[in-house]
Amino acid sequence: MHITVNNAKLYCYTGGKTFDAAKPTVVMIHGVLNDHSVWILQSRYLANHGWNVLALDLPGHCRSGGTPATSVEEAADWVLALLDAAGVTNAALVGHSFGSLVALEAASKAPARISQLVLVGCAYPMQVSPILIESSLNDPMKALEMVNVFSRSTLAPPPSALGPGTWIFGASTALGKHVLASNSEVNLFHTGFVACDSYRNGEVAIERVTCPTLFVLGDVDQMTPPKAARSLLAKAKNARVVMLAGGHHQMTETPEAMLKALVDFLKP
Repeated sequence: MHITVNNAKLYCYTGGKTFDAAKPTVVMIHGVLNDHSVWILQSRYLANHGWNVLALDLPGHCRSGGTPATSVEEAADWVLALLDAAGVTNAALVGHSFGSLVALEAASKAPARISQLVLVGCAYPMQVSPILIESSLNDPMKALEMVNVFSRSTLAPPPSALGPGTWIFGASTALGKHVLASNSEVNLFHTGFVACDSYRNGEVAIERVTCPTLFVLGDVDQMTPPKAARSLLAKAKNARVVMLAGGHHQMTETPEAMLKALVDFLKP
């Protein structure tokens, strides 16, 4: 469904269910060069088990209009404005990678409105290699290949991991190309990487969060290694950690374990 936010139509996947603002709501926020589809298993399950789901395409991405945010803080403002537009007074936030920083910042800006916070593949500071930043601007396909190599614990997991014919590396590469091509005016790759690399409010933000917080980290994640979340964990007031046996893209590399972590933590 589309929700008008700041005079732009934002697309939110609801898991195939009619949105009902009276139900408990979970907002799912994707990372750089991703969209709502990365949450497909988790969002559909939650939507069929008592939750409103708003798995959004961030502004200027794929099905969403508006101008892409150039900072974590700006993206967080969009998320809070989405809650206002949807008539949601209280919600759980789930964010992956760049989206985890957005969720963290939003929870710090409006702590009374956030019931639970889930930070997937989170790091602070979320430093991006200068080579990746430069390549994302001047040679996006090269950068996309590097990111997908670094993001996976393996390029070709056994088909039984997700089903016959599944190729995580190829599917993610195709999604990245699709997202990049969805906006001809803004380089979403470069803009997203710069926003991650420039964010400096993480430790202040985590101290303002009052709700229970879950960190979901990949034990062989090369993009956001588990140790890179230590500074946030040290300042978090009510946090727990779940380690998954995979890399950076927990939603598709370890989908069932990712779902279990969410279900165990999120209580309607």
